[in-house]
Amino acid sequence: MDIKKVVLAYSGGLDTSIIISWLKENYNDCEVIAVSGDVGQGTELEGLEEKAIKTGASKLYIEDLKEEFITEYIYPTIKAGAKYEKEYLLGTAFARPIIAKRLVEIAKKEGADAICHGCTGKGNDQVRFETSIKAFAPDMKIIAPWRIWNIKSREEAIDYAEAHNIPLKISRETNYSKDKNLWHLSHEGLDLENPENEAPINKEGFLEMSVSPEQAPDKATYVKITFEKGNPVAIDDKKLSPIEIIEALNKLGGENGIGIIDIVENRLVGMKSRGVYETPGGTILYKAHEILESLCLDRNTQHYKELVANKFAELVYFGQWYTPLREALSAFVDKTQEKVTGEVTLKLYKGNVISAGAKSKYSLYSEEIVTFREDNVYNQKDSEGFINLFSLPVKVQALVNDKNSCW
Repeated sequence: MDIKKVVLAYSGGLDTSIIISWLKENYNDCEVIAVSGDVGQGTELEGLEEKAIKTGASKLYIEDLKEEFITEYIYPTIKAGAKYEKEYLLGTAFARPIIAKRLVEIAKKEGADAICHGCTGKGNDQVRFETSIKAFAPDMKIIAPWRIWNIKSREEAIDYAEAHNIPLKISRETNYSKDKNLWHLSHEGLDLENPENEAPINKEGFLEMSVSPEQAPDKATYVKITFEKGNPVAIDDKKLSPIEIIEALNKLGGENGIGIIDIVENRLVGMKSRGVYETPGGTILYKAHEILESLCLDRNTQHYKELVANKFAELVYFGQWYTPLREALSAFVDKTQEKVTGEVTLKLYKGNVISAGAKSKYSLYSEEIVTFREDNVYNQKDSEGFINLFSLPVKVQALVNDKNSCW
């Protein structure tokens, strides 16, 4: 296939910075159109257009995807309660589908022959990007340089950049692999590759969204979050936009050392990977939502939803957002959220998120029924018949065992 025009998923980081030059060298000086999906990278986008053009791109699209990212990807995942392997709040994973979708839209608009990404052949993101691209452009050519070029490491990638006078914001000593958006920041590589090493969260400059719990204030911070049908809508009784909510909770959480995790996770491609994640606001939202659900969901729904949450997290982590199963699970989740409306107050203290009260007009909690004081609504004698029937299979099994043991 003759490649004349390529749309590149462009971040301005190490990999995509050198890919522009590499594409032009290896595909007959093809036109490279850079696309940056703005999902909350903040200052990382500053000067990006000048850098992209200077290193060989014909143009740069910076697409503002922040609000759609929150309402169409983050909020559905929170409502599902999805956490990959019980801890990871999917910050990188659910950002890839929305970016890939926009890449396809621009590639079609520009009449591009191919879409290129800078994901390595060892990671999850190559699967997330390409599976999402195929959902909207099944016949689109995809170029993944890390799977075909001669560069074998990030050190060699830096060598290539220096040889081609490509400016970088990193050095060999600070060459962590990072991914940042308004939801989280991930850190991988260097000393983190050895799980025996303690993560340097107290080292100046390592954490960017948070402080370590040791550096957090000695006084607790309280915050009240209001939800409507599972979606957060206000903080401390002040209505805020989705972006404002995430930003406000990131600030509060970051100041109090909330949401720093150090995990070894099972990548889709089969290997284990160690990473440190900062998700301050997200950790607060997950906890608040879980507390509110504990009031508003009946037992069977709550327990079944925990099974759904695990599968939902796996689908997101594996890059299967645009699939019938994920859509079906979201429909189930939305049904469960119809009465998840109310307020949750949390106490933030040195990395801990502690419940400090919750209420909902749909609460299934009845103090009158559950009280240890005298009441007129619950007959404790009724439990005797319930226990007799509930335990009947156990009793029958025991009788059979006793009978057989006599033979």
